[in-house]
Amino acid sequence: MIDSQAVFIYSSKFSEYEYPPSCPLSTKRALRTYEILSSMGLLYGDDRRIESPVEAERKELERFHTTAYLDVLEKASNGIFDEAFLYMGLGTPDNPLFPGMYNYAALASGASILGAELILSRKASVVFNPSGGYHHARSQRAAGFCFINDVVLACLKLADAGQRVAFIDVDAHHGDGVQEAFYHRNDVMTISLHESGHTLYPGTGFEHEMGTGEGMGYSLNLPLPVGTYDEIYYQAFRQTVLPLLGWYAPDVLVVELGMDGLSADPLAHLNLTNNVYADILKLLLELKKPILATGGGGYNPENTARGWALCWSVLCNDTYEQDLNIGMGGVMLESTEWFGGLRDRALLTHGGQRKKIDDAVSLSIKTIHDNLFSLHGITP
Repeated sequence: MIDSQAVFIYSSKFSEYEYPPSCPLSTKRALRTYEILSSMGLLYGDDRRIESPVEAERKELERFHTTAYLDVLEKASNGIFDEAFLYMGLGTPDNPLFPGMYNYAALASGASILGAELILSRKASVVFNPSGGYHHARSQRAAGFCFINDVVLACLKLADAGQRVAFIDVDAHHGDGVQEAFYHRNDVMTISLHESGHTLYPGTGFEHEMGTGEGMGYSLNLPLPVGTYDEIYYQAFRQTVLPLLGWYAPDVLVVELGMDGLSADPLAHLNLTNNVYADILKLLLELKKPILATGGGGYNPENTARGWALCWSVLCNDTYEQDLNIGMGGVMLESTEWFGGLRDRALLTHGGQRKKIDDAVSLSIKTIHDNLFSLHGITP
């Protein structure tokens, strides 16, 4: 029997490490999420608990990353540099060096691996690691603020145990590192809804990227135009992700909850509110599958933390989370105050702009139906 408890994975150790001030990613977003949830009494109860992770061991990290890369990363973390790190994406504005970077990445990975273990041991049905979601990292190269790919490691842990895994990435940036890791496999399906690579890093994630070999048809990519808003995003999710999941019948869902799709995010160009993330999670919960959720992008730390707090409340099936929305705060006002409710206020999109966005998204949906769905005989 599966323990129905939800587990929030957190440790104060995460806050001991920080990217340089010039980097827009803040490791303290998880702390802020913890503070919001703690102050609202949403972290403890008969149906939920907190667990603390430990750093993933080297043998666990080497399940995906090369020994040579991890050696260089660990040395760089301790201030020991050689020319090798230049060829591994280290020391760039996107992947800056800072003290303890290896330990931080290993701890974030340990947290996601712990989440997978809790699900496999049936000690939890829902797990959330807000300090995870480093989906750009490759086996021997850092990329996009990501040094160790905790998502790949968690998916491997689940797949090695015989689970059919569906990875669903709603970060504004394409989950290229995870897709690449499983592009040739059919036991881990990768699904990514993201801002189009024509306007945002990493420049990948188009509809024709569907996998290769045994993995053909097991990667879904839905690139979104600038300004994509809640209603069309939700519609696209229902028309593409849900039918594919129904066909694939996964045993477990791994969800990356990047919050850089929120309208006030400084790095992306979507026009979403945290309401659509909450509503999508509700759809996934209806599938009655275990869920391992991670953090991800989100470069307005306060809005990101509030969005993650809302997602945790939804994952816990809090029936009163709608009541927490009094209508104040949110990305419309770019408020940093959460006391007015966890949900954002609705955002308006001009009619002419909506038509342009709707047409682009509809074309992408049709392309997915004509190619990926037809490959599997799925009726839209």
